[in-house]
Amino acid sequence: MTPQANPKTARRGGRGTLVILAMLLAFSGALRLGDGLGIAIARATTPENDAHSLPALDCPKPPAALAEALSEREARVSAKETALEDRLAALALADQAIDIRMKALATAEDQLNETLARADGASEADLTRLTDVYQSMKPKDAAALFSAMAPEFAAGFLGRMRPEASAAIMSGMTPEDAYAISVILAGRNANVPKN
Repeated sequence: MTPQANPKTARRGGRGTLVILAMLLAFSGALRLGDGLGIAIARATTPENDAHSLPALDCPKPPAALAEALSEREARVSAKETALEDRLAALALADQAIDIRMKALATAEDQLNETLARADGASEADLTRLTDVYQSMKPKDAAALFSAMAPEFAAGFLGRMRPEASAAIMSGMTPEDAYAISVILAGRNANVPKN
């Protein structure tokens, strides 16, 4: 007869294997937990608190290094923010200075335009008065005066006068002077664009 295995014995052998595996897993977990626990206890124990403490271990400190890196980054970002705020403040001051100068320039331009308008008005008034004086002179006396003037200058006054007064003055001038003034008067508007 062949010996048959006892089912109870087979089950006991299987249970023993499971118990051994469970113990190995528990031992592995305890080692891992104990490793971190030992470092934590070593860090928590300082020489001031405990005279029998273990010497400090030279272990990497990831949380502290991360905190330090974050602190450095925050300092850099803060410095950049401060520099940016300073720059924005400088730009705001520059904008204010530009606005003030633009207003001052606009005021100066208005004053200059007003002055030019007054000067032009005064100049025009002077020319009108002088033209009236020349028109009211005797044509013979005015012709002698206009003959002594530069042709461009004389043409300016004669062009402003009434046609009959200009004709009377030009008839008393030498033909050469009258011709020079006539050429200037005729060509005065020659370069004006035509439609």
